[in-house]
Amino acid sequence: MESAIPLIIIAVILVAAALSAIRIVPQARAYNIERFGRYIRTLDPGLNFIIPGVDRVNTKFDLREQVFSSRPQPVITEDNLVVNIDTVLYYQVTQPKAAAYEVANYIQAIDQLTVTTLRNVIGSMDLERTLTSREEINTRLRGVLDETTGKWGIRINRVEIKAIDPPPTIKEAMEKQMRADRDKRAAILHAEGERQSRILKAEGARQQAILEAQGDQQAAILRADGEAQAIERVFQAVHANNADSKLLAYKYLETLPSLAEGEGNNTFWVIPGELTEAVKNVSQAFAGEAASTPSTEKAGDEEVGGGPAQITGPDPAGSSSARAAAQAAEAAERAVADARDDVRRAGAGLGTPEPRDGE
Repeated sequence: MESAIPLIIIAVILVAAALSAIRIVPQARAYNIERFGRYIRTLDPGLNFIIPGVDRVNTKFDLREQVFSSRPQPVITEDNLVVNIDTVLYYQVTQPKAAAYEVANYIQAIDQLTVTTLRNVIGSMDLERTLTSREEINTRLRGVLDETTGKWGIRINRVEIKAIDPPPTIKEAMEKQMRADRDKRAAILHAEGERQSRILKAEGARQQAILEAQGDQQAAILRADGEAQAIERVFQAVHANNADSKLLAYKYLETLPSLAEGEGNNTFWVIPGELTEAVKNVSQAFAGEAASTPSTEKAGDEEVGGGPAQITGPDPAGSSSARAAAQAAEAAERAVADARDDVRRAGAGLGTPEPRDGE
């Protein structure tokens, strides 16, 4: 039993040595191995073996992309204004040996290099350009960092400006300027809108006036054409029926009483001077027919007898024709008098004349 104890101890030592010789490296990791303080090799992900007590793991690196956010750094612009700038770096370790032996602390080195490069870049720009040129600043920063960190076994994938904070007084002045610019643009847009509105209203009124004028013109033309056609038809009808002056004078007298009719009691009518001539024409027409028979008979007696005319008794037919002519003349004169009376009553506002006997 006592002889088995040393064997157990030796077995435990061998198992411990075997376990210490095994190194399992996770995925996307890298281990630097030193032998007696000297770099030997870098272990890849997976199962690896080392010499226990001779080889040791010096540094472990994560090969995935890392993010580093720096503190706000004061930077002076070209126009002597101090601004605080925050940056964000996206980097990746590509060479574990260089990252371990080329630089003591690559994180601190990258931070300080970013600050110095940022001051050089911002120092050549004024504040307004700094605020509007973030892409240019990012590109220049990345170029300088890639060139320097390449020998450290680190690749800078991306550099971003997280924030640019000008002094409070500058912020207030910028806010006032932006507010003034917005007010100016608002005033310009409002004036432009009113201008367009007035132009559109004027164009609408112009089009409306043109259309109304065209409508009035067409209506007037149509009315004139209608009146012309009506007058032409009346003229053709009168000439087709061969109306004489007697009929025209009678229709003229027949129309006169209707002038005083209507609702307008304040209308003043003027009887034209041709009314008397029309009455005379009618009277002469009836009188001429009545006198034509006696004169003809008288001429016949003179021609037959060959001597002086003899006084004969009154002719009943001739006297009746004369009386008919006299009555027609008196009726015409009464019609004219009645028409003038109706016109005077209508002009004086006495209302529509009452119908008389025989009308």
